[in-house]
Amino acid sequence: MSGPDPAIAAVRTAVRDFLASADAGGEVCVAVSGGADSLALTEAAAFTGSRAGLKVRALVVDHGLQDGSAETAAKAASTARELGVDTAEVLTVKVVGAGGPEAAARRARYRALRSALPEGHGLVLLGHTLDDQAETVLLGLGRGSGPRSLAGMRPHDPPWGRPLLGVTRATTRQACRALGVDPWQDPHNEDPRFTRVRLRTEVLPLLEEVLSGGVAASLARTAAQLREDTEALDTLAGDVYLRAFTEDGLDIAVLATEPPALRRRVLRRWLLDSGVRELTDAHLRSVDALVGNWRGQGGVWLPGDLVAGRAHGRLSVSAPHSTT
Repeated sequence: MSGPDPAIAAVRTAVRDFLASADAGGEVCVAVSGGADSLALTEAAAFTGSRAGLKVRALVVDHGLQDGSAETAAKAASTARELGVDTAEVLTVKVVGAGGPEAAARRARYRALRSALPEGHGLVLLGHTLDDQAETVLLGLGRGSGPRSLAGMRPHDPPWGRPLLGVTRATTRQACRALGVDPWQDPHNEDPRFTRVRLRTEVLPLLEEVLSGGVAASLARTAAQLREDTEALDTLAGDVYLRAFTEDGLDIAVLATEPPALRRRVLRRWLLDSGVRELTDAHLRSVDALVGNWRGQGGVWLPGDLVAGRAHGRLSVSAPHSTT
């Protein structure tokens, strides 16, 4: 008796291995758009989840950005049921806010998915593939976002799980063909107004041609290597943070002995914990200069109407009208 199509088997294996290493409790959710990636993921989650004794829920987000979106969402939920999930539900959201429609839709989608979890806790599987990871790395590289961004998406970043980061988009499409399902083709995925679309349709194919193939896999492999390095540095920075932290701020004497790469990780964590939002590399380096390039300069203005300053051997963050 022959087994499943190799593409189906590859997706199932990726999901099985992921679930074996993640604590899903008794239930796992799958974010379903109706596209090939999410449908292949849905079938694999239903197949492996049932054998692991897990309840599998499909969550379909209707952004309402296109004509017929409600029908498209309903069809995706219906297809998910046919693929074996225990339940499928449609979450309707309003897409508003800054950053353009793509960013606003992403925020609304993730907020809806998180809200669907019991008390906000659980596991939601996302259909990001190796190709998506490669695009993420290229975006980070082009924007000069640093190693944290180049490390790409984490396979497990609770409550999000990404079992398919080692599986290509071609494999998920082949899996859908073998399953006999017809994925939805999102017109936004062909719209050159979106940067990621141009990376997918223009930049990556050109790189594949110039570098004789294998670029997407190489970028994904680079992301995995950088992620390991970043996690190791973050662990070391956590130890420094514990030694430097005081009720009055960060101890400069402790920070000054550390390499800049560790010091800036400590500062990043401290600034975020202090309520600084939209922290950029320029902000971080300016605060770091209060330690590594101290010349008696004044405080550093930060987002959220906050100021980081140095006094009495400590770094502190405060509102400008308060005393440091």
